[in-house]
Amino acid sequence: MSARDTTRPAAPAESPAALRTVALVTLGCARNEVDSEELAGRLEADGWALVEDAADASVVMVNTCGFVESAKKDSIDTVLEAADLKGDGRTQAVVAVGCLAERYGDQLAGALPEADAVLGFDDYGDISGRLRSILAGESHIPHAPRDRRALLPITPVERQAADVAVPGHGIPEDLPEGVAPASGPRALRRRLGSGPVASLKLASGCDRRCSFCAIPSFRGSFLSRRPSDVLAEARWLAEQGVREIVLVSENSTSYGKDLGDLRLLETLLPELVAVEGIERVRVNYLQPAEMRPTLIDVITGTPGVAPYFDLSFQHASEPVLRRMRRFGSVQAFVTLMEQIRAKAPEAGARSNFIVGFPGETEEDVDDLERFLIAARLDAIGVFGYSDEDGTEAANYPDKLDADVIEARVQRISRLAEELVAQRAEDRIGTEIVVLIEELGEDGGAEGHAAHQAPETDGSTTVVGEGLRVGDLVRVRVTDSEGADLYGEAIDVIVPGGDR
Repeated sequence: MSARDTTRPAAPAESPAALRTVALVTLGCARNEVDSEELAGRLEADGWALVEDAADASVVMVNTCGFVESAKKDSIDTVLEAADLKGDGRTQAVVAVGCLAERYGDQLAGALPEADAVLGFDDYGDISGRLRSILAGESHIPHAPRDRRALLPITPVERQAADVAVPGHGIPEDLPEGVAPASGPRALRRRLGSGPVASLKLASGCDRRCSFCAIPSFRGSFLSRRPSDVLAEARWLAEQGVREIVLVSENSTSYGKDLGDLRLLETLLPELVAVEGIERVRVNYLQPAEMRPTLIDVITGTPGVAPYFDLSFQHASEPVLRRMRRFGSVQAFVTLMEQIRAKAPEAGARSNFIVGFPGETEEDVDDLERFLIAARLDAIGVFGYSDEDGTEAANYPDKLDADVIEARVQRISRLAEELVAQRAEDRIGTEIVVLIEELGEDGGAEGHAAHQAPETDGSTTVVGEGLRVGDLVRVRVTDSEGADLYGEAIDVIVPGGDR
């Protein structure tokens, strides 16, 4: 999407039907991508035409991210960029939705007049009506920000009956009266991509109270989707050509606790891999403090489930973790990784870490280094601490200077790059199974192995004849570069399409 010259003459007036085109620009995490596809499903079911290029849309809807300062800035810049299109005669309105819009509501609307409307999660159920009224020139009063944790009962098992708007939890019955879902399996969703991998929302919200994190305040308390809804959407995704499903949430290890079964994920995973057409299921966003032996057994021992652990460690020093209001220690985390590798030595693992947290000492950073060296993670994200509005840590004493934080980010990042590269190099000579996502011009292909989450953990370039997108290929690893692998195709285990 690029800015347009606003001095051009306006195009001739178009009919109301022609004006009902919308482009969704999605920022942030995979959870936001699922939310965008629910919005797309609602809009398409009510007669809107979805277009890829924002310049071709009468309404540009930006699904914003409100996680950290850099993400907020990207979201605002994207809204401003979309607003530049409004002078060329096609784009009539720019609408902000998503986490930033929900988190700041009327504050964002006042600070960002370039947006024609700022819509919160409560607007998603009638998103088509909201956009129609905006195109008609009607004003929309944005919501006042509130803590969405207060909208659901404190007791998890009482939450399923609550009438609360939760993005990504829509079912076809939620559509406006008289509007039918698309033909085929029942799902309130419209894919905005066409690749063989898709995220599937397992749950929303979080009951943890990490002192640095504001997400629960605008995403709400933890709420599981019912297994029947998850399975129905998985079947629908399979019919759309999806071969790998990535289960996403704010905390996947809590799945089922509000449905009366904290081990429901262990039951659901085998059912998902049994869906015809689904070849691999991956679970993201696991809490180390909530990991249990039965879940490790299912993830490492169920054919079709990727032996992959996206673990939210955040740090390894026990004093820092306590100030973060988290549990764990170097030894506890090393023991967890040993339990995983005892079941599956080649299991993939990734995590993110915050350095420079208030009160962090050099000894704390040393503890983090010791853990990283012992853990042998396949992917490591390193972030410097920054205050987040409304969090407990924002009011902590003993804040570190910015230059100290930056130096520690550089120190841990250098170590992380070295360790990740070594972990990838250790896989040279082994056999891995790669899902092909993209074909190269030279006859090769690119995809990801079981230990590589799509888009975040590196990829595998494969040399082979006749490979197709969606193929599941056995590959011998021949080289590595950083987290990326290179290999030769041995054989195609499962064809990705008609051959």
